Amino acid sequence: MTNADEAAPTVAVVGGGAVGVTTAHDLAARGADVTLYERGGLAAASSGRAAGLLYDAYAEDVDAAVGARSIERFRAFDRSLPGFSFSPCPYVIAVREGDPDADAVPAMVDRMRDHGRDVTLVDPAALGERFPSLRTDDLAVAAVAEGAGWTDPPSYVRALAERAAGEGVAVETDTAVALGPWTDAGREVRVRDAGTDESSGAETRAFDAVVVAAGAHTRSLLADAGVSVPVVSYRVQALVARSDYAGPMVYDATAEAYLRPHPEGLLAGDGTEPVPADPDDYRREADDWFREDAAGVLDERLARVARPDDAGQPDRGERIGHDLDDARAWAGLCTATPDGDPLVGPVDAEEGDATLFVAAGWQGHGFMRAPAVGEVVAEGVLASLAGVALDGPDSPWTGAFDPRRFDGTESFEIVEGMSLSSRTEEE
Repeated sequence: MTNADEAAPTVAVVGGGAVGVTTAHDLAARGADVTLYERGGLAAASSGRAAGLLYDAYAEDVDAAVGARSIERFRAFDRSLPGFSFSPCPYVIAVREGDPDADAVPAMVDRMRDHGRDVTLVDPAALGERFPSLRTDDLAVAAVAEGAGWTDPPSYVRALAERAAGEGVAVETDTAVALGPWTDAGREVRVRDAGTDESSGAETRAFDAVVVAAGAHTRSLLADAGVSVPVVSYRVQALVARSDYAGPMVYDATAEAYLRPHPEGLLAGDGTEPVPADPDDYRREADDWFREDAAGVLDERLARVARPDDAGQPDRGERIGHDLDDARAWAGLCTATPDGDPLVGPVDAEEGDATLFVAAGWQGHGFMRAPAVGEVVAEGVLASLAGVALDGPDSPWTGAFDPRRFDGTESFEIVEGMSLSSRTEEE
């Protein structure tokens, strides 16, 4: 907290998604004077289109720690944050016969367990007995993470934003900004109403620090301040089908697709397009090929289930894929980095005291990491403003996520964020 005799540090957070809102909330809770800027509405972009899977089943130590802290905070918010709920649900990692990654799964599970994660290797037949809604006879190996769950992502953003406003955060939606240089007054932010033309002028405000957590727009915003970061957006897809499903969350690693229970039935994705997407001009509707692929995966992974109008008559069940022509489907954006790890920390430290910070590049894991990352960013920003050395033993920043590991000009291929190969690599 800020000393009562000192002025509270002023911080602007740019981006009204899960990471930005959590950061703003946690900064205010620690005594900062915070303004949150969002060019549209809260949860209007990636967080509003996120799948809502929450798990801590990671093999790498940093990822496992971040995942565990996020789950811990999600569970705490479930008890204390009106308008938000966390639904506990086991998370199954399923690998089919013939998949070359299958042999590496036992070692991956051992590493998860070494990090304290409640993950167990399960015989496919035993998995089918535990979860009769799943087809398991084509699996080579499977694992179950018990400490997982799911939620509605927009509800988290809106509920935490309301609490943040109660903590004193000025939440300015429908407000576009551009970043300016550091001046004697602070880091400049040029503010204009989202509905006005930039040439009509903008108000300039100055802050002690600025955090850019703007998802797919992060790269262009930082470019305004003369900072280049290797964050590239790509398109992903999901759908909700009207089908009775009360089983676990499942990641079919061979098909690179996931599913989970949903209040309307069943949510499934992934539909990744591993090519750059323009955040201002991308197709927001789902593609026909994605619906077809999702139907095939669900037919292969789920046992026959009853349609909603077949209540009490399970013998008339049909393959879930038959329902997908009428499924509600959409596309959203994820962001990638050259090594698959996010950029979290200062980006102007080479010029002296850090005043500009970034939190982006989630490879599809941004929402589930938001509670932990927002906490780290809040602590890191305030520590940096207090003069704590960025690389010192008292620094809250995570070294593996340091944006300074790149020069910002890197070219790289986009890799699907949930792929099993990234989990089975040796530490």
